[in-house]
Amino acid sequence: MPKIVDRDKYKKDLAERAAGFFSKHGYAGVGMRGIAEHLGMSKSALYHYFPTKESLFLASTESIMSRVEEAPLDVETTEAAQLQALVDSIRGDFGPEMALVFDYLRGKSPAEIAADKAIQMSRSMYLKAVERIVGPERAVETLSVVMGHLMLDYLSGGTLGRSMGRASDMISVK
Repeated sequence: MPKIVDRDKYKKDLAERAAGFFSKHGYAGVGMRGIAEHLGMSKSALYHYFPTKESLFLASTESIMSRVEEAPLDVETTEAAQLQALVDSIRGDFGPEMALVFDYLRGKSPAEIAADKAIQMSRSMYLKAVERIVGPERAVETLSVVMGHLMLDYLSGGTLGRSMGRASDMISVK
């Protein structure tokens, strides 16, 4: 009797496992052969599920970003506490993820970046997560402060949070 495989579930699993590989090695630093070896499959089998490296990267991005979108929102806490929880959830892999994003975007024009599906999805999901907390009117401004804080904290070796206080304190809570 043939083995029954849930194709969608298996494809999501491959994308999630590939996300860590992309994060560790960068976008330009890996090819489909190396990713396939990491996943324990042939390159042709990987191409069966993902016809291009970019399609695999998009699926990996979806996998990672779904965690941000699905993060539970504790409506019993203050807006500041919710924002801090969001910052803390992003902070863990922020540096490697930003390095991967910049590697992925290297050589792309502003128009190509604006049209890129992985970037559009990431931006949209981050905005939705922030909108759930502060509303659509303040989402872009708040996300800008959150991302700026995380970038400065990363570039300071993680000391910014200790020297400047919590990220949520820097965002005006109305």
